[in-house]
Amino acid sequence: MDHGNMPPSSPSSMVNHTNSNMIMMHMTFFWGKNTEILFSGWPGTSLGMYVLCLIVVFLLAVIVEWLAHSSILRGRGSTSRAKGLVQTAVYTLKTGLAYLVMLAVMSFNGGVFIVAIAGFAVGFMLFGSTAFKNPSDDEKPFEQL
Repeated sequence: MDHGNMPPSSPSSMVNHTNSNMIMMHMTFFWGKNTEILFSGWPGTSLGMYVLCLIVVFLLAVIVEWLAHSSILRGRGSTSRAKGLVQTAVYTLKTGLAYLVMLAVMSFNGGVFIVAIAGFAVGFMLFGSTAFKNPSDDEKPFEQL
């Protein structure tokens, strides 16, 4: 088929030929409560559901940090197969939750991005930093590094 005589198609002319049931996905950050995050129709257009969504994303990020810094994943102590299976299950859960946070951020909603970063920061401060830890025998204090 010869397309030599046809004018080049522009992106705006291609939009006219798309299915009207397709959902427009943002590819840049935007602000507002009218968004879809993780599931179709959630949180919808309700401000209360949007706030709930932000709380869920924040808590997911905190839980990811908690799991990442839990003693189960460090592998100290016995080396049984059962402990290895538990470590694998916890690691898998942590990775799955981290991907859920990533997918939520991929909604490009500015509020979701901010609460995800805040959740990771709070989670690290509580569970990963030395701010709330007592140095144990097997961990050197930060000043001695």
